[in-house]
Amino acid sequence: MARGRFILLEGCDRAGKSTQCSMLVSALKARGHAVELCKFPDRTTTIGKMIHAYLTNAQELDDKAVHLLFSANRWEAMQSIRRKLLSGTHLVVDRYAYSGVAFSTAKGLDLTWCKNPDRGLIRPDLTFFLDLPTSEAERRGGFGEERYEKRELQEKVRDVFLQLQSKEWVMIDACKSVEAMHHEILKETEHKIQVAEADAKLAEEDDVLVEDMFQD
Repeated sequence: MARGRFILLEGCDRAGKSTQCSMLVSALKARGHAVELCKFPDRTTTIGKMIHAYLTNAQELDDKAVHLLFSANRWEAMQSIRRKLLSGTHLVVDRYAYSGVAFSTAKGLDLTWCKNPDRGLIRPDLTFFLDLPTSEAERRGGFGEERYEKRELQEKVRDVFLQLQSKEWVMIDACKSVEAMHHEILKETEHKIQVAEADAKLAEEDDVLVEDMFQD
C-alpha cells in the first residue's frame, strides 16, 4: 500500500485556502480516497490557544516567541501526521511552515533564523500557492479582523513566499472563480496520487517520508 500524500495549500490571507481545502477533501473522499483535513495553527491545543489569543489581539507577545509557538504547534502534530501518512491516508493541510517563515520574516526577523525551528518537519509532496493581490484580498469579507491582515505586511509576506518557492509548488491564480481553482487543484492532486500509487509498486523507497523541511 502506498503511503498517503501530504498536500499543502499556502497563500496570503483571504486567498481562499480554507474553502479550497474543504472542497478538495470532499472531492477526494467522493473518489474513494482515505483523506483528512489538517489546519495550522491548530487552535485547539494549549499552544494553539495562546496563538489564537495573539492573532485576535487579545494578548501581546514578542515576535520571536510567537514564531517559536507557531513552530511548536506544527511539531506537536508530527507524530499524528506521520502515522496517518504511513497508514495510507492523504492529508490536505491548510497552512504550514512556509506561512510561519513568511509572516515572521515579513515582520523583520531573519529568514535563516525563522527557518531553523522547522528544519526536520515532514516535507509536503505537493504545495499549492494561492496567489492573490492584496488589493483583491481587501475587498473580501473579513479582511482586517486578525492581527496580520494589513496591506503592507501582506505584500511583504507574498514576497517572502516567492523566495521560499520550491520544486513541488504549483502556482494558482486566486482571482479565478472558486470552481476554476478547485478544478485545477483537484486535477494536480489526483495526478500526484496516481503517480505515487504507480511508483509504490516499483520502489519501496516511495513509502519513505521526507523529513527535510528547509534543509539546504
